[in-house]
Amino acid sequence: MTRRLAEVARKVGVSEATVSRVLNGRPGVSDATREAVLTALDVLGYERPTQLRGERGRLVGLVLPELQNPIFPAFAEVVGDALAQKGFTPVLCTRTAGGVSEAEYVDLLLEQHVSGVMFASGLFAQADAEHAHYERLAARRLPVVLVNAGIERLRFPRVSCDDAVAVEQALGHLRSLGHERIGLLLGPVDHVPSRRKLAEFRTFAAELGVATPPEFVEHAMFSLEGGQAAAAKLIERGVTGVICASDMLALGAVRAARRRRLAVPRDLSVVGFDDSAFMNCTDPPLTTVRQPIEAMGRAAVELLATQIKGSAVSPDELLFEPELVVRSSTARPAAQ
Repeated sequence: MTRRLAEVARKVGVSEATVSRVLNGRPGVSDATREAVLTALDVLGYERPTQLRGERGRLVGLVLPELQNPIFPAFAEVVGDALAQKGFTPVLCTRTAGGVSEAEYVDLLLEQHVSGVMFASGLFAQADAEHAHYERLAARRLPVVLVNAGIERLRFPRVSCDDAVAVEQALGHLRSLGHERIGLLLGPVDHVPSRRKLAEFRTFAAELGVATPPEFVEHAMFSLEGGQAAAAKLIERGVTGVICASDMLALGAVRAARRRRLAVPRDLSVVGFDDSAFMNCTDPPLTTVRQPIEAMGRAAVELLATQIKGSAVSPDELLFEPELVVRSSTARPAAQ
C-alpha cells in the first residue's frame, strides 16, 4: 500500500496523504485532484478501491488494426490531440498478427475502467468476423464510436468516409482520361467499406457506359504484397487503369506493373485511397482519394465526449466527403 501511495503521489505531484484521502473517500480534496489521482491509478495499473470502481477514469481506448499503414498513426495523432484538449488520455491498442486480439483489448480496457472506446477500421468492418465483444460493450452501455463502417443493430454512433463518393471521384477521373478497361482492387470479401465501393463501382460505371465484368474486380488483404498479387491478375486481364481501396494496395499495383516491365502511368494508371503520408513522394507520386481524417477524428472524439458526459447521440452514420488528389500515377491510356 505504501509503495502504491508513493507512486501515485509522484505521478500526480501531490502528497501521499492527499492520495490516501482520495482512496478512502475523505473530504478536503478538490475535484480536479481527486480525478487526477484516480486517473493515475488507472495509468499505473492499480485497482481502484471497491467503493470507487464504479467510477471511470479519464482514459479512452483507441483500438487500431495496425500501425504499418501510415493512415492509422496519422489518425491516432488527430484523435490523441482532440482527446487531450478535452482532458482525456488515449490508451492506444494495436492489433498484430499473433498478438493481443481486439476482444482481449476490450477486456483490458474494461479492467482499466476507461471512459469510452473508439475503434477505427476494426472487426466491426468485417461482416463475417466475431462481434461478441462489441455486444458486451453495448450491454454495459459504455460510450463507443466506430470509424469507417459499423454494426447497425448495436446502434453505436459511426463516422465514415463516403465510399460511394470516393469511387465516383476515382472512376470519373479515369474515365475522363479515356480509360474504358478499369479494374477495382478491394479488401477482403466481407469488408464492409469494400462492399460499398464495389456496389458504387458497378452503379456509376453503368451510368458512364463502362463495362465492369467480374474479372475486373479482385479482393486482397490490405498489404503491399496483397495488392501486388491481385493487381497482377488484373493486368493480365488487360485493364489500363485500377482503382485501389487503400494506398498500400495501390503501391502493390505499381510494383506488379513494374515486375512486368510496364510503366506507370504510361501502361497502367493507378488510383489509391487514403492519401497517407509520403504518397506525394512515391515514384510516381500517387493519385489518390484523400480521407478527411482531421475532420473525421475530431467528429469521432466529439461524439465520444458527448456520450461520456451522459448525453445521447444519434446512431446514424456521419459520412464525410473525400477529395481526389491528382498526381502522376494516372494518365491517358498509351493507345490514345
